[in-house]
Amino acid sequence: MAKTLLVTGGAGFIGSNFVHYWLGTHPEDRVIAYDALTYAGNRENLASVEDNANFSFVQADICDEAGVTQLMRDESVDTVVHFAAESHVDRSISGPDAFIETNVIGTHSLLKAARSVWLDGDGKPHRFHHVSTDEVYGSLAPDAPGFFEAQQYQPNSPYSASKAASDHLVRAYHHTYGLQVSTSNCSNNYGPFHFPEKLIPLCLTNILRGRELPVYGDGSNIRDWLYVEDHCRGIELVLNKGEVGECYNIGGNNEWNNLAIVKLLCERLDARFAADPELRESYPDAPQSQGESADSLVRFVTDRAGHDWRYAIDASRIMNELGYAPAETFETGIERTIDWYLAHEAWWRPLVQA
Repeated sequence: MAKTLLVTGGAGFIGSNFVHYWLGTHPEDRVIAYDALTYAGNRENLASVEDNANFSFVQADICDEAGVTQLMRDESVDTVVHFAAESHVDRSISGPDAFIETNVIGTHSLLKAARSVWLDGDGKPHRFHHVSTDEVYGSLAPDAPGFFEAQQYQPNSPYSASKAASDHLVRAYHHTYGLQVSTSNCSNNYGPFHFPEKLIPLCLTNILRGRELPVYGDGSNIRDWLYVEDHCRGIELVLNKGEVGECYNIGGNNEWNNLAIVKLLCERLDARFAADPELRESYPDAPQSQGESADSLVRFVTDRAGHDWRYAIDASRIMNELGYAPAETFETGIERTIDWYLAHEAWWRPLVQA
């Protein structure tokens, strides 16, 4: 049967990619993107689906419990995919209040709305899927295996602490009230529509503008990188085949340290500029247009406070139980990402000048 999905944070990076993915692979379903359109939410992310008869957009705050409840009831929503969150660690260090408000109180508002509509209503099958992060597990030692689902939570930033709290609330609503939930914890995503304050899009857009490439500490911090469409496919598997009440870690099997990523981006863009004279004309401020390599822009800066050294996901469970496997390697995903940013300057240019 056709579903009606409420996708919170649907105009954000991962949320908008999920909206595109779901409408493309499940054309019979209705998708409602719900977003407050804060700095990281961008209506332009959804421009290509605005004319889809099965798509609609609602600008609102997830903390508006009454509004969410009425919307879910009016639209007969049977599936919530909850992406909406404050997600930038640096911002959580300088201003943690917004992270508690959105990630904890906002998630609780959604859970209360879902409980009211689904459990106090007609009792039809439903699913509340909560999208979380690997950062809730803390920091890994150099030779430790990747994070697994039963690992102890040890969040080290206000951001990861707020996500850990929301994870626990989702679990509690299942065990206490019987809400049909699932949770996924993912590694670092990258790809189209990624807000330019994050490492990969920041470096891409800075290179094209001839701006410095800031690298925290010595650049040795390691992350496991997941192409955003692979993440969307993983969530799809959890929704369709995952067990109610369970958690699934979604990873890309792509561990890279930050400096290596920056160097890779420099090398790939150097090669693009060398092969394409039009790029040099389009981006005269880029170092390649002035006879230099992009790595001349690298600058090491003071390390982030409480910077976790390594994250990595053990995705064995979702692979073995649900048949998940990432389609992209980091190298192929980076090429697709570079292609997208070069083709969508009109999207990112206003964001870096804001």
